[in-house]
Amino acid sequence: MKFATTMAVGVLATLAFASSDASASVLDTVKQRGTLNCGTDNTAPGFGYLNTKTGQLEGLDVDFCKAVAAAVLGDASKVKFVTVTDKSRFDAVLTNQVDVVFAHTTVKPARESAIAIDFLPINFYDGTGIMVKADSGVKQFSELEGATICTTQGSVTETVLTGAFKARGWKNTKILTYENLEKLFAALSSGRCNAMSTDKSALAAWAGNSPKPSDYLILPDTLDKSPFAGFVAANDSRWRNALRWVSYGLFQAEEAGITTANLDEQKKSEDPAVRKFLGTDGGYGKDFGLPDDFVAQAVKAVGNYGEMYERNLGPGTPTYLERKGTPNASWTNGGAIYSPLWN
Repeated sequence: MKFATTMAVGVLATLAFASSDASASVLDTVKQRGTLNCGTDNTAPGFGYLNTKTGQLEGLDVDFCKAVAAAVLGDASKVKFVTVTDKSRFDAVLTNQVDVVFAHTTVKPARESAIAIDFLPINFYDGTGIMVKADSGVKQFSELEGATICTTQGSVTETVLTGAFKARGWKNTKILTYENLEKLFAALSSGRCNAMSTDKSALAAWAGNSPKPSDYLILPDTLDKSPFAGFVAANDSRWRNALRWVSYGLFQAEEAGITTANLDEQKKSEDPAVRKFLGTDGGYGKDFGLPDDFVAQAVKAVGNYGEMYERNLGPGTPTYLERKGTPNASWTNGGAIYSPLWN
């Protein structure tokens, strides 16, 4: 596949820097500080989860934090992880406790308009689901009328459930909320609720990582769409644009077959578009206030998007989520993971 045929229109420097008098950006703050403050969960296996064996955070969201640190600062280790919950994540970025949040957050219009955040590119496509204990006898959502269903505080799922109950005329079905996914799963396991509702990826993760996964059943119903994206505070186009193209760079690297294993070889490619993409012959970094090799730094740190997915959600993990035939596949394989063209 010709790299150049799948890359087009980068952003001109004059658009990234509207004027020399532009107000300071989070980008400048992060560079001066020398550390990225990145908000993520620590109770979501596959996305943001504290591995008790290693004492390290791991997951797709964690890798996006590392990729940003590598792209902006040239070092994936220069990131301070700040634990956020569904309820606290927006305040964390609006009060400058963190520079960006990657925490399995669903893109919703009211969040960009009312909360004043800007979403980054969608990096995972999910849907709201329901999980019950396998021995409950429940096989579908319609059988849960009058039940107690638990979810996390401050999540979109509360609104989704309320709408689902109203649409079905259910008046006696209750919602209980918990601070995080760990407490939510504990509530289902202990019988404090009849069902647990959140994104299907989280349901699969918690069931898959439990001592006996067969004890749990994810119902076939999908109550709503749930596309995930990182986000930053609104009205900082320099920071938002830089991070958007870091994400796009990881998507494009997968499409172009650029991996951690062949990165050094690809830097020597005879294709000038590849060399520019990786910053070895010109680059796009100056358009965003980043080093020209910002994509290469990100790939070196965490791999391309496909490598990130494989490591955190692939068949060798307890959180395995099939990618083939879903929107989470690259667009070249019929999915929705897609980068705009670069040259």
